[in-house]
Amino acid sequence: MAHELSQRGWDVTGVDPSAEGIAQACQHSPNLKLQTGSAYDDLVSQYGRFPLVLSLEVVEHVYTPRHYARTVFELLDSGGTAIISTPYHGYWKNLALAVTGRMDKHFTALWDNGHIKFWSMTTLRDLLLEAGFVDVRFERVGRIPALAKSMIAIAYKP
Repeated sequence: MAHELSQRGWDVTGVDPSAEGIAQACQHSPNLKLQTGSAYDDLVSQYGRFPLVLSLEVVEHVYTPRHYARTVFELLDSGGTAIISTPYHGYWKNLALAVTGRMDKHFTALWDNGHIKFWSMTTLRDLLLEAGFVDVRFERVGRIPALAKSMIAIAYKP
């Protein structure tokens, strides 16, 4: 994603806790500013603030989501936008998983480094509002809305 955005004229700074992932990305796109780090680091001191923070499929992996949300908030300029995606979980999707016998596979605890939090629109909205964001809205992507694969939260820093 960092490479695609840079190809479209964005000045991209990327951070990921996986040293191996960063190494692979740097090999593919050596001109990008990519570093190993996480939301638990003081990223504002290292990189400054941005008009946009894009966090794709991350929040479901963090142990302390309030710390993560505060970091995303702090990384934004006033008036900045956060775009956060995570797998979608809603009543109809969870019911479909249960009826089809796929609940154990979907919510497995046996996946190393897998998802440790499962978010609904309500819980993710509450997290972002608590961190200080305003005007939180959602889009669902992949499949029909009730069975969406992911949801995207768009939130603003006042």
